Amino acid sequence: MVMNPKTEAARRQMIEQQVRTWDVLDPRVLETFATVPREKFLPEAYRAVAFADASIPIGHGQFMLNPAVEGRVLQALAPVRGQRALEIGTGSGYFAACLAHLTGAVDSIEIHADLALGAARAIEGVGISRVNIETADALGREYEAHYDVIAVTGSLPVAERRFERALAIGGRLFVVVGSAPIMEARLVTRTGEESWLSEVLFETFIEPLVQPAPVSRFRF
Repeated sequence: MVMNPKTEAARRQMIEQQVRTWDVLDPRVLETFATVPREKFLPEAYRAVAFADASIPIGHGQFMLNPAVEGRVLQALAPVRGQRALEIGTGSGYFAACLAHLTGAVDSIEIHADLALGAARAIEGVGISRVNIETADALGREYEAHYDVIAVTGSLPVAERRFERALAIGGRLFVVVGSAPIMEARLVTRTGEESWLSEVLFETFIEPLVQPAPVSRFRF
């Protein structure tokens, strides 16, 4: 594959000036950002700003997480090869691709069918396999407790126990909890059958996790 020098320079600048300066120093995370082509996961109209420290719309009022936040999430979760990962909110598919690059296998759930389809095409297009994308309401189901890594890419108003219970013992969950303008990014580690350790990593703001519209009920 022929590399575009301008694109590669912009990618390196993103890593050095955004990701590293936010204390993301894990070499495996930095290598992932250097390898997985972020620009391939955006609509053509936005590819010129793929590496910007900005909110990039992907449709349905959703935005791609900025690179520094993605780096902090990956560094906190510390995924390694052979671990089983779950992503709540596939979006563009870029973060799922990064998780797959690090772990080898990812389940991802997206509520919008068109985003799920676009993400699947982008992931296939960059040659990454073993990402299973399901179109579903992530808050409307239960999960087996076998995930080593879980990333929730939309914020929640309060902690959601079903995601914590989906962790295997020793597994880690990243989630942003709270309301605008300030939310807490948390890392939750399952330490036993009925015990979890939660720590606040930083304050941020990300868009809420999309939930299905309530069903209208009419009385006659």
